[in-house]
Amino acid sequence: MNRIIVTLVIAALGTLPIVAQEKDRRLTEKPKHYNLPYHPWTPPTTKEAWEARKPILKEQLLVAQGMWPMPEKVALNAVVHGKIERDGYTVEKVFFVSHPGHYVTGNLYRPTGKTGKLPAVLYAHGHWTDARLSTAKSWDNDKKTGAEATEESSKYFHQAGCAMLARLGCVVFHLDMVGNSDSKQITHREGFKDVDAQLRLQTFMNLQTWNCVRTVDFLLSLEQVDPNRIGITGASGGGTQSFLLAAVDERVAASFPAVMVSASMQGGCICENTAYLRTGTTNIELTALIAPRPVGMTGANDWTKEIETKGLPELKQIYKMYVAEDKVMAKYLSFPHNYNQPSREVMYNFFNKHLGFGQTATITEKPFTPVDPKQLSVYDADHPLPKDAANAALLKKTLTMGQEKQLQALLPKDAAGLAKFQKIQHAALRAMMTDQLPAGSDVEVVKGEKTEKDGLVAMEMILSRKGQGERVKTQIVHGKNFDGRGIIWVHPNGIRSLWNRGKLVPAAQTLVDKGTGILVVEPFRSGFDAKGEWPTTNMKVGSLAYAGYYYGYNRALVAERVHDILTAIAFAKSNDKVKSLHLVGFEKAGPWVLLARGLCGDAIERTAADLNGFRFEQVKDFDDEMMLPGALKYGGMPGLAAVIAPHELFLHNAKMTGTGPGGLLQAAYRASGQPKRLERQEDKADAVDVANWLLR
Repeated sequence: MNRIIVTLVIAALGTLPIVAQEKDRRLTEKPKHYNLPYHPWTPPTTKEAWEARKPILKEQLLVAQGMWPMPEKVALNAVVHGKIERDGYTVEKVFFVSHPGHYVTGNLYRPTGKTGKLPAVLYAHGHWTDARLSTAKSWDNDKKTGAEATEESSKYFHQAGCAMLARLGCVVFHLDMVGNSDSKQITHREGFKDVDAQLRLQTFMNLQTWNCVRTVDFLLSLEQVDPNRIGITGASGGGTQSFLLAAVDERVAASFPAVMVSASMQGGCICENTAYLRTGTTNIELTALIAPRPVGMTGANDWTKEIETKGLPELKQIYKMYVAEDKVMAKYLSFPHNYNQPSREVMYNFFNKHLGFGQTATITEKPFTPVDPKQLSVYDADHPLPKDAANAALLKKTLTMGQEKQLQALLPKDAAGLAKFQKIQHAALRAMMTDQLPAGSDVEVVKGEKTEKDGLVAMEMILSRKGQGERVKTQIVHGKNFDGRGIIWVHPNGIRSLWNRGKLVPAAQTLVDKGTGILVVEPFRSGFDAKGEWPTTNMKVGSLAYAGYYYGYNRALVAERVHDILTAIAFAKSNDKVKSLHLVGFEKAGPWVLLARGLCGDAIERTAADLNGFRFEQVKDFDDEMMLPGALKYGGMPGLAAVIAPHELFLHNAKMTGTGPGGLLQAAYRASGQPKRLERQEDKADAVDVANWLLR
């Protein structure tokens, strides 16, 4: 355990201790971002440890992707038309409904002369301009380097991959990224960058991932498709879609993300970033979620060039746990960023092995006759863009209505409904905090000198999660009559809030007089460290400002504060002299406490929180200290606090209309059979009255 030298001077009770210490790592460390040179991941050493981690990580991913719980799946109403004949396959034009008013567009390739159930591949493209409908280019360089064998495959390399898969007996759907080719309802990278969209986890990336989920639905609606042999591939941004879809949707039997997965750059486009996606994790670990289903990758002379030595070995450790090392592979090919013929041939042979194409010889790509891109466009005079096609603003309204409808449907009415609702809310809260209550053994402690005067015992302690370099100031105060009851005291002014001119403030004195011990904690950027700048969360990449670049890799400020409160609770709970533990939050720390309480289970008995009149609807700026992506999706403060039921809860200064969609908090307590354990008042309660409520 790393220890710091602490000098503690308490001349009289109430004077503030002077502590010589290292700074909290979080005060000096720059925010993490997608383009760090190295995003390391150390896999768990046992299958048991990985199996414990895996569901938590998957729930975090589903929350990040806006799929926890899964949105309602509306009818696809697929339109398939304009069949074009080619040697060994056909190409058709397709569009179908993803969300109401939003359409997925693409081309459907089907082999000819095949019977029975066939494998299917979702073919996603990356950031190539008009990818599916791209026009011809010179192939001189590809010819010189061996990147392509024919002029046609060089000029139309997306078509080349789809055509070859179809000739191998595979049904292929080549879909458009949002804002690319025929998908022009919403401009790529635009439409979901505002505060309200982030508070509801309505993001560009989540829309694209959902489009991929609906594409799997479309493929499975085709009678000839074998539901057990669905694959996905794509390069660059299409590679991001490939490993994320397979991670969230187990209907995908095999995934081949090309030139994307690495321990280096994680994905630079807005469509590859969203809040919580990589907080506490990396693309390599997210890819490991697919195990033991097959995953294949290629690397190139870009951020993926070290995939064989950084990334693949860690993935093999996970696959070895399932006796499935042969189901994960990666191959570096010395070309610039690409999905060229050598890379595609690695993909064909990977899918031949794992989707059962039935080819016995090594597959090499055959020449093909491309379709003029103009003929591939899905909309024409007879098949126009549907009249209900929505732009980003209209789609956000539709998504919001859908979220509120889901919350209303989840309104718990009995114990079973409460268990279902709380499972959803707890997992969402855990993902948004990227945290949970740690074991006491995971907390490092640095103790100061114990001081006793006038029957009081006081000690300052500095806490940190092991190895995380945090410096969380706390002070413990109790009388000689301490009876085992403990109070975690949280106030924006920290330790100073406990004292007034060398004496305990009346509320604290009331608690101590009754034999209760107080642990006052100064969460991050509060108390002594309240001043100082916090980096803007609306991070920029080039000219693009987007909060997902920050919240996709870093905790929100309020989540850091919750983290420190949980650290203090874990420390106090691990003390065998503490028989019961309660939690109180004053002024603007009340909402911090309420969020922390939701992750404490039975560790806390009573909780009192000053809501300070706060509602997440009040957050209008990314740099608001209460900015928390997803908060409104899950019903705001009342919806997130509903996980506390049936434990005793007193909320005051709660000047709000109702308590969220459908009265979620009251409904949770009614469904728990303990409605009287929830007490609320609109006015601010006197601190002494709060203390007496905790003591009752």
